[in-house]
Order: sequence, then structure tokens, then C-alpha cells
Amino acid sequence: MLTGDVFVKEGLITDDQLQVAVAKQLELGGTESITRVMVDMGLITERDRVRVMGKVWGIPFADLNELEATPEALNLVTAQIAKRFKCLPLVVHQDKLIVAMANPLDVFVIDELRMNTGCEIEPVISVESDILAKVSEHYKIETNVNEALAGVISDFSGEMELLSGDDDEEISADQLKAMGEDAPIIRLANLIVNQAVADGASDIHIEPRKDGLVVRLRIDGIMIEAMRLPKKVVAPLTSRFKIVANMDIAEKRAPQDARISATINGKEYDFRVNTLPLIYGEKIVMRVLDKGGINVGLQKLGFLDHNYEKLVEFAQRSYGIVLVTGPTGSGKSTTLYSLINQTNDGLKNIVTIEDPVEYELESINQCSVNNRAGMTFAAGLRAMLRQDPDVIMIGEMRDNETATIAMEAALTGHLVFSTLHTNDACSAPTRLVDMEVEPFLIASSIVGVLAQRLVRKICPKCKESYTASRESLIRYGFPVPEDLGVDTHGELTLFRGAGCDHCKGTGYKGRMGIHELLDVSDEVRDLILTREPAHIIKNKATEQGMKSLQMDSVQKILMGSTSVDEVLRVIFA
Repeated sequence: MLTGDVFVKEGLITDDQLQVAVAKQLELGGTESITRVMVDMGLITERDRVRVMGKVWGIPFADLNELEATPEALNLVTAQIAKRFKCLPLVVHQDKLIVAMANPLDVFVIDELRMNTGCEIEPVISVESDILAKVSEHYKIETNVNEALAGVISDFSGEMELLSGDDDEEISADQLKAMGEDAPIIRLANLIVNQAVADGASDIHIEPRKDGLVVRLRIDGIMIEAMRLPKKVVAPLTSRFKIVANMDIAEKRAPQDARISATINGKEYDFRVNTLPLIYGEKIVMRVLDKGGINVGLQKLGFLDHNYEKLVEFAQRSYGIVLVTGPTGSGKSTTLYSLINQTNDGLKNIVTIEDPVEYELESINQCSVNNRAGMTFAAGLRAMLRQDPDVIMIGEMRDNETATIAMEAALTGHLVFSTLHTNDACSAPTRLVDMEVEPFLIASSIVGVLAQRLVRKICPKCKESYTASRESLIRYGFPVPEDLGVDTHGELTLFRGAGCDHCKGTGYKGRMGIHELLDVSDEVRDLILTREPAHIIKNKATEQGMKSLQMDSVQKILMGSTSVDEVLRVIFA
């Protein structure tokens, strides 16, 4: 049986999807394995790929999110070997050492481990990113911030202390460059970035203060202070990041933008870097973009079944507009990319215009907005329409011209995806009317609107249950149906995180979406044509089965995915 057929037999893909993946593999010249092509196209997840390949090879799959390595096993393998060979010792059984490996067929690594440990090696297969994360967690590779930081600070020379005095204006560009290339500063910059990646941060904030410098990380949407540094590191650390980003280190009065690419623990990352002059120095913010993290697939974004099925149906349309709405940081870009992956069967010409391009997608034509060169959303969209596109993605509908062109494109046989800033799905049509888009264009072109928010998920390691009355949730404004999850005493079983080392005491680990999906039916189109307000559209959509953000959140609370406090913070606050 061929490798691809095994995935069909497992029920992970259909025969048609396999044929599309094979065609895609041939298009790429056969340089990628069929399993890697299926992952890149979003047909399967990396975890599914590894699990099934383990079956093909007759090697057990080990889910490292559910297994814990024993201290006895960890002591047999050094951190350097574990990191170098991408392996994690799990347990010692008699004279055998069970080791999780990304490539369990590598006999050279197995022989090396046998010689270093004196044990027979029994390999199991695991996801590479999980192995590297666990290696960092168990061996504390550059994650003990206080110890590493103390070593870095102690290495500063007297010359550097002199150069990093209070009067930064006297430091020349040559001196700044020399300070930024000093070994302790390089170690400190690497420590900050590695710590952010290990903690799963989406943004790194390096903030100069009156008495020093503070590094804060945005983890699961919340700002968390990671470290405080003395004032003497402000100028050299700022210079280090500007050197790596190819910025002008002498320019300290104007903001600058740049991009850095790096490989950390075997994974590729992009960092979008921005500087902003403040009264005590330049603040640096770096957006962390995991190049492998965008292939999450719609099924991994937390959609309930009815919303998932409807959204997949929208993505299979041959024309029309699908809008994703929500505030900044609500995961709109991830959803758009996942929708694009859903449509990317190798048979379509897909073109995107973004500001800027955040993730590079295989076999998709992506271009960036450049206002100075006249490459606006509207100008780019006009040019794209002459490129024979089947699917178009517009990063954001910001003005009447862009929205009008996009809707006219949707009416002439193109499938268009874009974002809009509104509070809920039913406000999107009225927002477009406010932008002076003709109601007949809106009603004729939009097929669906998805509103979403991101909430933190309860940490699985410290998750605990408790009971609460249905009335207590109703008092908070939650729409709790009478027959939903109530026991014989009229109580609901809810969940929360107690706080542990795994979640750094927060009680939460990771995020998921809360969704509201408007299916633009004929009745809703009539309301848009007559310029009815958002609440009238919402009442009609609810009658037709739409679940509001609040209703969606209640179901996820009762499922134990998130907590009451988290939903109150994100949706009701």
C-alpha cells in the first residue's frame, strides 16, 4: 500500500484530496514527500502525519503532551545530545531506554545513544516540535532567566558601563555599533528571543524606563513581565536588535520598521520589528511569526460543528465575499490563512494583498501594500484582477474604493476573503453602508460574515471542576438554555485552572476562538437592501439559527474549554 493510501484508509483524507496532493507534489518537482505536501496544504496536521508514519514503520507513536519523562531517563542523556539529535529519553525499562525521536529510522543516532547511555535503545516516534519543547522544558536550556541574566550582566566591561551612561546623545554611531556587537549583549538578545519563543509569546516588548529597561511578553493575549534590566544595557541592547534588523542605528528620533528571520530549535521564525522613540529611549516591539504555525487548519481553531461545516461550505463557493470581523488581535489573519489553505487544492490561482505579508504560503501569490510606491489596497486589487485570479484575499477593507472593487470582483466570478473592524457579524453590512458602499452591492456579493474573539484555554494540567447555579451565569448576561448541562440540583458543572508550573500559575495554556457566523440568506439580503440597522439583521439571523458570540462562549464554558472569568474579560467587558 502506498503511503498516501494509508491516510485515506485512516479516514484523514479522501481519494480526491490525495489525487490533488499528488498533483501538487508533481508540480513541485517531486522534491517534497507526499506527506509533507499534505501537511503544507492543510489536508492533515503534523501530528496526524507523524502518528500514521509510525504505523507504516511499525513504530509506536508517543504523544509528549500526555507523557512525562522520568528523571532516571533524563539523567542518561545530556542536554547537548538531546538537542542535537532531536530526541527525548522517556523511561528506563530494565536495560532498555525508551526514546522519543523525530526520525526513529536514523540508526546512526540510535547507535550514538546506545554508546552514550550503555542501554539498548527502543525508539518511539513523536512530533519534532513537541520533542524540542520538552527538551527545553526538562533540561532548562537557557530558560533559567535569572541565572543566565546574572552571568550576562556580570560580563559587562567598565568601558561599556562608561559608554552606557545617562547621556546617550554623546554616544556615536560607531560606539553604538561596537556595543551592539559585544558578546554579552549578543547573549542577552538571544536569551530574550529564546525565552519568548519557549514561552509561546506573540510579541516581545523592550521598554526603556527612567531607571532601567523592562522586557514584557504578550502570552495568550496577556502582557507578562519577563525581566528587568539595568539602565546601562538600554543603548547596547537597542543597538543589537537594530543591527540584526539592518536598521539605521544612528537614527533615534524617528520610528523604523524591519524584519528578521531566524531558526530557533530547528524551527523557522520571522520577527517583525518596530522601533518607537520614547522619552527614555527607543522602545522595540517584535511580533513573533512562527512560519510553521499558520498551517493550523480550520478544524483546529475551535469551531463548533455547525459553524465549521458552514464555513467550509463558504470556502468551496466559486464566487462571493466572506468577511472575518473582530478587533485587533482576535485571530482574523490566522482564520483568513486557514480559509485560503482550505481552498488551495492546487487547481486555482490564489492572490493576496496584505499590509504586510505575515506568513509566506506555498504556491500562493502574495504582495504587500506599499503606500509610498502607490501600491495601496485599491491599486493592488485592480492589478490583481488582471492576473486571472480565482481566489483573492484582501488583508483589510479600509475604504470605499477597496470595498467597492472587491464586491464587484465577487460578482464577476471571484471568491474574495477579507477582514473588517466591527463588533459582531451583523454589524458588517451596516459598516459597509457607512463606508458609502451601495447596499445592492453588499447584498449581492456577501455570502457570509464571521465575527470572532480569542479566549484563553484552561490549562489541562491543573484543570478542576466546580459547580455553579444557572441563575449566577444568567446574572452575568450569559444566555444559558434551561435544559443545558443542569444536574438534578439545578447546578452546572464548570471548570477553571488552579495554576501550575505548566501554565506559569495563570491557569490557562493556549487560546481558542469564540465565533459568530452570519449566513447571508435571502431574508437577510432584503434587510440589507432596505438599510435596516444591525439589531434587526441580528434578530432575523438568530431566528434562522445563528449562534451569537455569547451563545458560542456558553457552549465552550460548559465543554470545559474555557472559564467564565475569561469569557467575561474578552466578550462582556
